[in-house]
Formats: sequence, C-alpha cells, structure tokens
Amino acid sequence: MDIKTVIDNRNLSWLQYSTIFICFLMNMLDGMDVLIISYTAPSIAKEWSISSEALGVVFSAGLLGMTVGAMFLAPKTDVIGRKPMILLCAVIMGGSIFATAFAQSIYHLVFFRFVSGLGIGSMLASTPALASEYTPNKTKDFWVSLVISGYPMGAFLSGLVAASIIPVYGWRTMYQVAGLATAVTIPLIYFLLAESLDFLFKTRPKNALEKSNHILAKMGLQPLSQLPVVQLQASKASVSALLIPERKSATLWLWMAFFMSFVTLYFLTSWIPKLAANTGLSLELAIYAGTVFNLGSFAGILIQGYLSGMFGLRKVIGLFLIGAALLMMTFSAFSGSALILVLFGFIGFCIQGGFVGLYSVAARIYPTEVRTTGIGWAIGAGRIGALVGPLLGGVLIGMDVSMTLNFIIFALPAIVAGLATFLIRSTGVS
Repeated sequence: MDIKTVIDNRNLSWLQYSTIFICFLMNMLDGMDVLIISYTAPSIAKEWSISSEALGVVFSAGLLGMTVGAMFLAPKTDVIGRKPMILLCAVIMGGSIFATAFAQSIYHLVFFRFVSGLGIGSMLASTPALASEYTPNKTKDFWVSLVISGYPMGAFLSGLVAASIIPVYGWRTMYQVAGLATAVTIPLIYFLLAESLDFLFKTRPKNALEKSNHILAKMGLQPLSQLPVVQLQASKASVSALLIPERKSATLWLWMAFFMSFVTLYFLTSWIPKLAANTGLSLELAIYAGTVFNLGSFAGILIQGYLSGMFGLRKVIGLFLIGAALLMMTFSAFSGSALILVLFGFIGFCIQGGFVGLYSVAARIYPTEVRTTGIGWAIGAGRIGALVGPLLGGVLIGMDVSMTLNFIIFALPAIVAGLATFLIRSTGVS
C-alpha cells in the first residue's frame, strides 16, 4: 500500500476531517495562549505596579519559549510521533496557562510564559505536519492553511472573551478559563486524533501494524497482513538532515522567507493599535485596528490556500507577501482617516496569507522522517525575526520616525520574503 496514493485518490473520511478539525482547534488555542499576556498586561501592571520594561521581559520569555519549542522540542515529533507530541504540548500549555493564574511575582510570570511557549512553539510545528500527511496532494495547501488559520481566529475570539472577563472577574480568571479550555481538548486528542499512517509505515514503532489497521478501519480501508514495504531513509530527525546537498538551498531560502516575514508580521501585530492611535484615530477605533487586521488575516489564509492549489504555492505566496509590502507603502494616503482600518484589514489579508503559506512549503519540502524538524527549525528562524521586528519598531518610534517611513521600512522585509519564496526549489513545491 502506498498510503499517499490512497489518500490522493479518495474522498476525505470522517477520521481525516476530525484530524484536521483538532489541529485547527489546537492552533486556535495557540493564538489564545500567545495573546493572553497582551490582554492581561495592563491589569497586571496596575495591580503589581511594574514597569513596561519588566513586562517586556515577560513578553520576550514567551517568544523565547516558542523559539526553543519549535527548534528543539518539535523535532522529537519525528521520533515519538505526531499524536504523542500534540498531546504533550496540550498538557504543557494547559498546565502552565492555568498555573499563571496563581503567579505572585514577575519571576513566576516569566517562568510560566517560557514553559507555555515551549508547548506553543512545538504545537505550531506539529499540527501542519500531521494535517499535510492526511490530506490529498491537490488540496493539501488549502487544508494546511486552514489548520494554521486557527491561530489568528483564536487571537480574535480570545480578545472578545478577555474584554468581557477581565473587567468583571480580573486577569487571573482569564488564565483559569484559558487553561481549562486547553485541558478540555486533551480527551479529544487522545480519543479522536489519529497518528500519521506515513509516520507509522516509515518509522515502525511498537505495535505499528495494529495501530495502522485501527486507523485504516476508521478510514473504511481494508486491514493489512503486514506493513507495506517502503523506502526507508537513512537521514535522522536532526538539523543536519535539513542541510544535505539536495535540501540545503531550499532550506536556507525557506529560513530567509520565514525570518523576513516574521520581522514584518510581528512589527504589525505589536504596534498596529499604537500606530493607529498616532494617526489621530480615537482609542476605540485604534483598538479595532488589531481586530480588523486579524479578521483580514483569517480570510487571507483561506483564500491563499485555495489559490495556491490552482496557480502554484510559491507564486501565490510570493505575490501575497509583495502585495502586503506595496499596501504598507500606501500608508500615508490613509493616515488620519477611518479608511486606515480597511488598509489594515488588507495588509493582514496579504501578510498572514503569504506567511502561513510558508508552512505548506515546509511541509512539502521535507519527507515524513524530518518533516516536523524542518517546520520547527523554519519557525525557529522566523522567531528570531519576531524578536527583531517589535524591538526595531520600538526604537524607530522612540526616535520619532514618521509612521509613513516606519511602514516603508518594514515593507522591505516582506519584499525580501516574497523574493526568497520564489527562489525555493524543491520537487514537492510548485
């Protein structure tokens, strides 16, 4: 049995749909767990009388944890399996987020944010890998993009929840609710999430045949008398396997694209409300700027996934990223007008649509045995950009650099990311 051919030539089963849904749900929780510190930071700062600099350390701890999780925990997924890692990440995220409700000092916050970041970073690498292995080749890009679109949707919905909970019940209750929401998904993962058949066939863990037949039965396929003969790869799940001669160029261009996309994306997500307020918009409209950005992001991710299946993955992603840069360069034409909210929505549409498409590129570049390692290290390279973007933006804003010039400066990394995407060459990527 060639499981890839089987999946490519049949309709999705309920097991495949449930796997996609759970991966989408886990990315929604990722979005919630990342943004929760932003929603609760003002209340924490007021209650504890701590400075913005101290809160910056808390924010950085979460990003550092996500980087470490993506680069060093996620690769273990290629050893222990997709399902066990996703389950472990849910436990780490749920436990650390819930425990944050009982933090008594800035040191507790830093520790819990770092630990939750470990789970978030690894989850973001594991879910697209699993989704890519359960979806047909012709629609794979759409399904992987859909799974990752859970992240901005979780950020958007958790903001609505935070707005109703924090003023009435306090910031600690928000962490309790978020922790319990993550804990509820653990039984779903255990009972409904399927391990990758491609992973079972190639790595052959204990009871691989029994596990494979259990999954095949749920997909409506005949059981196997023995595991199929597959071409086992000598490479192991390590970063060196990403840099062998036939993958080195594609890997380095992918890292460049992720890094530059993250620089622009995190500048925007960190500073959009502040930048909107600086243009003369009311505080209420400035807050809505972030909401509109996330809604545009969700639409852009889905449409990018659909268009990639029709016109080619690299071409669509590259055009989305360069389109985001061109939109950012029109900032001065909308400054001071409520129409700037529309501009933010279209920027979110393009930058997130293009950025998320890079997950599909990573999933296609690497074979099963190093797929999560490849996605994890690409995200890790991007996370360095996530640290650079907000930091450089803060320096430029502090130097009174105009909003228009800020947007032009941060449009340049998006252009570089688009060009790097065009230069990625791999047999699995169109």
